[in-house]
Amino acid sequence: MIEITGLTKRFGKLMALDSLSLSIGPGEIFGFIGPNGAGKSTTMKILACLLKQDSGEAIVCGKNVRTDADAIRRVVGYMPDFLGVYDDLTVDEYLQFFAAAFEVPRARRRAVIDQVLELTDLTEKKHAMVDSLSRGMQQRLGVARVLIHEPQVLLLDEPASGLDPRARIEMRSLLIELRKMGKSLMVSSHILSELAEMCTSIGIIERGKLLYAGSIEDAYAKVRSAALDAQPGEGTSVGERIEVVLQADSAEATRLADKLGGDPRIAGVKAGPSRLTVDLRADAGADGHHFLIEAILHNGGRIHSFAPVEVKLEDAFLKLTTGALQ
Repeated sequence: MIEITGLTKRFGKLMALDSLSLSIGPGEIFGFIGPNGAGKSTTMKILACLLKQDSGEAIVCGKNVRTDADAIRRVVGYMPDFLGVYDDLTVDEYLQFFAAAFEVPRARRRAVIDQVLELTDLTEKKHAMVDSLSRGMQQRLGVARVLIHEPQVLLLDEPASGLDPRARIEMRSLLIELRKMGKSLMVSSHILSELAEMCTSIGIIERGKLLYAGSIEDAYAKVRSAALDAQPGEGTSVGERIEVVLQADSAEATRLADKLGGDPRIAGVKAGPSRLTVDLRADAGADGHHFLIEAILHNGGRIHSFAPVEVKLEDAFLKLTTGALQ
């Protein structure tokens, strides 16, 4: 649905995008991650035909942003990070205005508006003034507005910005529902936990350069196989990381780490105060948990708790970025 190749954009001396290349397939929710000024909004504005790139190509639904801007605007819904609204209109009037702007046939407008109001759970607010809505409801109204002309691709820049926890959950559920309807979504956000729960793939961008694009699982694998702070298994093919809390002191943990380190199914072991962090090799097999428990018990260890270490999207973000700002 989206193909970007070598996209470059400068603002004076500032390199906003530096040869960006990525692709988003049908029915994907692509999470676009990066610090402020990384180039996320610039990318979306180029895809929405609101900015012109200096070089490179961007194709949306088979159409080139350089030559087919009018056609692209009919298949793309773009929601900026700050949604400007017309305060002297009701919700219904606001959507009627945009339905007319997108040339939705007059005979269909009522039905289309009622559908997007129901989808965004705003039916009861149809006659409310736009400026009376909460921040969460205004964000949902923004989504309703971009759905008016039934676009195939949605570009949503920080849709959860400024929302309270309940509103964020509702927004996440709405975006998942849109994917089920066959929409392809590009979503930028600073709330990484939200993206991890709904995205099929992610892209991490910093200072205009794409550092990673692919599945969340592959990003997690990079973190596991190249752990920070000299953690066990660095530089090896790591499958799963297990944390074992022991009924023992640090000396006993060190003794057990030495014993376990010789097992060919273990990539590395790190001893800490009354605990072990164990990296299993990627080929350790599905019974990795069982053999590790047996090995600890066989060597006289006493287990208090035993659990896989969950890798989070925040870990991948911190591992793959440097913290540099434009």
